[in-house]
Amino acid sequence: MAYNSTKRMPRIIFVRRRFLVSLLLLISVFAIISSNTFWRWMYPISYQTTIQQSARAVSVDPLLVASIIRVESKFNKNDVSDVGAVGLMQLLPSTASWALQKMNQQNMALLRNTADSSHSLANPSVNIAIGSWYVAYLIQRFHGNLVAAVAAYNAGPRRVETWLEQGVWNGQLNTILNIPVGETRHFVDRVFYNYRLYQHIYGSFPEWQKG
Repeated sequence: MAYNSTKRMPRIIFVRRRFLVSLLLLISVFAIISSNTFWRWMYPISYQTTIQQSARAVSVDPLLVASIIRVESKFNKNDVSDVGAVGLMQLLPSTASWALQKMNQQNMALLRNTADSSHSLANPSVNIAIGSWYVAYLIQRFHGNLVAAVAAYNAGPRRVETWLEQGVWNGQLNTILNIPVGETRHFVDRVFYNYRLYQHIYGSFPEWQKG
């Protein structure tokens, strides 16, 4: 019996067409996930203008501030911790009041007329301004060591200074397993994970550069 090749032609065409469609879909998916727009959609930053302005006012990388907010509150301005830390940057009222006094002593126009920070810490502008100043203070206190400053944001500067002085931890990111407090170790790891991610996604935009 003679072989009829014409019977296989429609099937071959269908298989090829399905392959081409699958290939086009794969290319489209790859293009989407490779685009910066996709990653900005996956990892959005709320309160962008406020973060940029407050961070620049104290010469801090706004993406570092955004990373701290992401870990502290996931950009929930109404977040209040079990220990009473308030708002986006999870500031304790006592820390915020102290920071505000220092800001006023430095004659900073930002928040100069705020009489009682505890009543306004849920306000994103107030919270981010005070939190950004505090981050800048910690960076200066730890001589530019961002990792130690972030650890101090969580554990307190005196405790971190004790770890460094006693050789418990050397203040480097690659040795955070030596941080004796699990919460702080986890906090530092998550902040710098998000910081690297944000730098990759947003770092090329002028508005997110430290300035």
